[in-house]
Amino acid sequence: MSEVERISDQLKKAFEGEAWHGPSVRELLATTTCGQAAKRPIPGAHTIWEIVVHMSVWEAVVRRRLLGEPIADLAPEQDWPAVTNVTEPAWRKTLEELEKSHLQTKQAIAQLTDERLAETVPGKGYTVYVMLHGVIQHDLYHAGQIALLKKALA
Repeated sequence: MSEVERISDQLKKAFEGEAWHGPSVRELLATTTCGQAAKRPIPGAHTIWEIVVHMSVWEAVVRRRLLGEPIADLAPEQDWPAVTNVTEPAWRKTLEELEKSHLQTKQAIAQLTDERLAETVPGKGYTVYVMLHGVIQHDLYHAGQIALLKKALA
C-alpha cells in the first residue's frame, strides 16, 4: 500500500466510518437533526451547523491547494461563514455540500503520487503530506466537538 493510499484510508475512516476512536463525522451527522444542528448549547461555542459549514470550507481549501491554487489564510467570515437559514431543507443542503466537498477531496487525493507528498503547498511553508494529515486531524477534532455538542443537547 502506498503512502497516499494510507492517507486516503485514514481520511475515509475519520469521515466515513470504522475509525478506531469512535463515531466518524458522517456517523455523528446521520443522527443529527436540523434542530440540534442549529442550537447553541454552550454559549460562545459554535453550533454543529456552523462546524459542518466550516468543515466544508476546509475540505475545499485542501482540494484547491492540491490542484495548485495558492490560497492565503482565510478571513474569519470565510473560515466560519454565518448560518442564516436554519430550515430543514437548508440543513440537508449543508450536509450534501459537506459530502460533496469530502468526495471531491478524496478524488483529488487519489490522483496524487507519493512523490507529491514531499512538495510544498503553494504559498505555505508545509508539505502536501502535512496538509493531508492536517485535514484528517481537522475532521477528527470537529467530530469530537460535534459529539460533545450532541451530548450537551441530550
